[in-house]
Amino acid sequence: MIRNLVGKHFGPALLVAVLALFCSFSTKAQTIRDLPPPPPAPTPKPTPTPAPPKDEDFDIVRVSSNLVMVPVSVVDAKGEPLRGLQVNDFRLAEEGKEQQLTEIGNPDEVPLDIAILFDISSSVSQKGFFAFQQKAAASFLKQVLKPVDRAAVFTIADEPKLFSPLASADVAAAKMLSIPAATSAVPTAFYDTVVAAAKYLVQNSADRHRRVILVISDGDDNFSSVVKDLTVAEYRASQKGQSTSKAAYQNLLQRRRLAVLEVQKSVQQSDAAFYSINPGGPSVHLNQISTRAQEAMASIAESTGGTAYVPEAERDLERVFSEIAAELRGQYLLQYYSNAQAAGTQFRRIAVTLPAHPELRVRARQGYYPKSAVKSEK
Repeated sequence: MIRNLVGKHFGPALLVAVLALFCSFSTKAQTIRDLPPPPPAPTPKPTPTPAPPKDEDFDIVRVSSNLVMVPVSVVDAKGEPLRGLQVNDFRLAEEGKEQQLTEIGNPDEVPLDIAILFDISSSVSQKGFFAFQQKAAASFLKQVLKPVDRAAVFTIADEPKLFSPLASADVAAAKMLSIPAATSAVPTAFYDTVVAAAKYLVQNSADRHRRVILVISDGDDNFSSVVKDLTVAEYRASQKGQSTSKAAYQNLLQRRRLAVLEVQKSVQQSDAAFYSINPGGPSVHLNQISTRAQEAMASIAESTGGTAYVPEAERDLERVFSEIAAELRGQYLLQYYSNAQAAGTQFRRIAVTLPAHPELRVRARQGYYPKSAVKSEK
């Protein structure tokens, strides 16, 4: 009886206890689910980027942008290239201030880019040795260009024409031989073609390459944008039988000189040396027009470290090409860091001398335009 009584009371009590325990767990579980998610981990503060150093802390980088390379040709009294000089033999001044030369570069290690300009206008192509000129120029390219060097071919006629872009010696030589001669009178835009070649080198030749513009022409120009109006004025006056007054003539000459200076500036901005070969021979000195044209080419060549040649005869043409090839292979590449204080964009004059060897002749460009000036005018 007692067992029955205990069982009768224990059963309901056990049931109540189980229900209470279940409710307790449910309540705790509900409470955990209702809690908000834990806050995100604190984000560490970024380390502040240090301020860039001042200009004076960047001496090496700043100075390296002023590196200047000056190709220099040295010849003896016979005009033969002289090799074997050392960096201490040279003196170089920029705007009157002596510069410290860092080294002499090896021309065999510095790629060469040449723009060769071939005159096909009636003033040249009617001469009897047009094909001979082509063969001599093609042979020159094969003689002077190494595998890393390139040449572009322009033709000079009524407008500049890029006949062949920068390519190897074999490709450029083949293109040179395929240039057709003019069959009728063609105007000559000589200056426009020189400017076009200079700009082409700036845009397509690497900064550290040597650059050369070589023209085969008498230099006479009657169709470039800078002289066309002057040529027309002179022609109309002659057709009317009018003699140009001395004052008017001097004005025309001055305007032509300014035009030549603009062309010269373009060549200088391209860092190219200008060479010219006038196939007209001694006849270039027989009249004012041809003399003026030759003097203009000589002026551009002198200012850029090149040479203006006038072969005496057809047989001398190959010799002249050989002289240019020997000069380009034997150049001294003077390198220095300009100590100019102001950046500026103005032309900077330089002078190269050999104090201990006054008997030798030095050819180098007369100055340069800073890279910032050239880029701003592109």
